[in-house]
Amino acid sequence: MDLPTPRGPLTETLFSSLRSGDDFFAVLTTLVDAQPDDAALALWTLHQLHYRDLTAVPDDLEWDPQLLRVRARLERDLEQRLRSRFSAPAGLSFVADFFDWVAEHDGASIAAHVHRDATREQVLELTRMRSIYHLMESDPTAWVVPRLGVRAKAGLMELLFDEYGAGDPNRLHHRLYARGMEASGLDASYGAYIDEVPLEILEQNNAQSVFGLHRRLRGAALGHLAAFEATSSLPSSRMVQGLERLGFPQEFVDYYAEHVEADAVHEQLAVHVICGGLLAEDPQLEADLWFGAFTALDLEDRVARSVLARWRDEEAA
Repeated sequence: MDLPTPRGPLTETLFSSLRSGDDFFAVLTTLVDAQPDDAALALWTLHQLHYRDLTAVPDDLEWDPQLLRVRARLERDLEQRLRSRFSAPAGLSFVADFFDWVAEHDGASIAAHVHRDATREQVLELTRMRSIYHLMESDPTAWVVPRLGVRAKAGLMELLFDEYGAGDPNRLHHRLYARGMEASGLDASYGAYIDEVPLEILEQNNAQSVFGLHRRLRGAALGHLAAFEATSSLPSSRMVQGLERLGFPQEFVDYYAEHVEADAVHEQLAVHVICGGLLAEDPQLEADLWFGAFTALDLEDRVARSVLARWRDEEAA
């Protein structure tokens, strides 16, 4: 994958240093005044060192101490920002009350707009933005597997087995998304559209990587997973109907159709088996489960509000 286009002094310095393989001290000096877009892209790129090859970037930089220091600073700032928006619900049990709690958080819905009103161009734009996650779907969560006890680990592996195609390489969810993109005339190369995505998409992806890469945040990672699965089935059904309304190819419809039934099962598995198993082993992680779940809903709402507001402005112009 090629390095993205820089968005400010931090990413300009970082990308130059990644190519040369040295002078990371200069990157540290640009951290303090980095603007949100610039910082978010820098963190996303540093996370990619753990996921993918970056063109002209030496592989051994994945564990470079100075780069890890930069990443840690950016991750700390992101986590503090996410936690500042979160208040743990009082008197609720995660396993017993989770679905009622989710039902009370009715945020903005891009899927509802696609269902009824979106244009083909808007759906193509959305597809490009969503590709930053969906072409690596479930990879951040896979980091959590070795950090769990028996019950939670077995449940997570059951869920990931489905996500990764149940042994069929053509059924991997991120492969289904790629096929839908290709059939719709889009480039399905991982990261091809990173230069288009707004801050909200970057933060959404960065949060998942932060949760997955840190053992201490395993509760947040699984809470995020539970909220993601619990809010996927109905929006996927709306996406199916919207894509059919607009005449998108069947390969793309199939991606969302796969999630209508699968995620209705996965939400129960995520809450009762995976998160329930985690709490049976580590009851003190309940607050982190709520934090991860809140973050999933909060960041998705921010993405939806930003995208829908921009589309309204463009339509009004």
